[in-house]
Amino acid sequence: MAAMTTDGDGAATSGRQGKRAMVLEAVGTPLRLAWLDPSAPGPGDIEVRVEACGVCRTDLHVVDGELPEVRPPVIPGHEVVGRVVALGAGVDAFHIGDRVGIPWLGGTCQVCEFCREGRENLCDAPEFTGYTRPGGFASHVVAHAAYCIPLPTDRDAVALAPLLCAGLIGWRSLRRAGSGRCLGLYGFGAAAHLVAQMALAEGRTVYAFTREGDVAAQDFARSLGVSWAGSSLGGAPTPLDAAIIFAPDGDLVVRALRQVKKGGRVVCAGIHMSDIPAFPYRWLWEEREIVSVANLTRDDATSFFGSPLSADLRATTRTYKLEEANHALDDLRSGRLSGAAVLVP
Repeated sequence: MAAMTTDGDGAATSGRQGKRAMVLEAVGTPLRLAWLDPSAPGPGDIEVRVEACGVCRTDLHVVDGELPEVRPPVIPGHEVVGRVVALGAGVDAFHIGDRVGIPWLGGTCQVCEFCREGRENLCDAPEFTGYTRPGGFASHVVAHAAYCIPLPTDRDAVALAPLLCAGLIGWRSLRRAGSGRCLGLYGFGAAAHLVAQMALAEGRTVYAFTREGDVAAQDFARSLGVSWAGSSLGGAPTPLDAAIIFAPDGDLVVRALRQVKKGGRVVCAGIHMSDIPAFPYRWLWEEREIVSVANLTRDDATSFFGSPLSADLRATTRTYKLEEANHALDDLRSGRLSGAAVLVP
């Protein structure tokens, strides 16, 4: 489906019907409402009517041009929950009416060394929903069926949407962090509030680090059961086994490194981060590690949604109309959100 026409800054036009989306026409500009040209899904694809789409910080990086080679027009959004309304040729894994999730990883080459080794998150020629292919800030979206995730029908679509990235990347990040008991989370937003629940369910002790003076985020973290919440400029009450950084601030890598004990690990979970400043080697010594998490795999989705942890997660959400996507992005950009923003078309 391709955009046909746009209307102003995203305000709905009375009397018009059809498939619509919020489109990035130029990096750094507000999204605009577009009316889509309906077309049948191609071979191996499905068309999905969007029930809800989470607003992720990665969407903000796309809109603000912080990711490389953003090529407008782009329809952002990769935390998509919806119902199948049309099937392309050769699709037999889904049926009309099935509920599916459409995550960030929208396609891979399946022939590069990483795909052959089961590391498709590192594919040399990937496709990403809401970045290199149309995303879910829309009423309808076409996706490769092989990369869609079957979802339960008995859960609220708004509550499910953040799990498609904040939950999945949080899950992968938590596994990368290892099994240590004391875990620090830097940046307490959509992903961290889900990871905190997972870690607490596993019996870990969780420490939440927020921006200086962000009392609301600290109170939110405590309401979920973390043992301590405070400024990232300070220190935790005890050394950490691992830390996961969700905020896109390279300074936090060094701060977290100072908090982990010998053999500890700092996991950088974001797709974009400001430069990491220089630091003395002695802060890394004693087998401390800095690692990153890149994208996700379909196996991640299978293990996550098959885990009792995912069934017990409770996402804190704020809903917006599709036409309010710019408002949602602004709230995320300015730190006014507790939990996750979700568009409901």
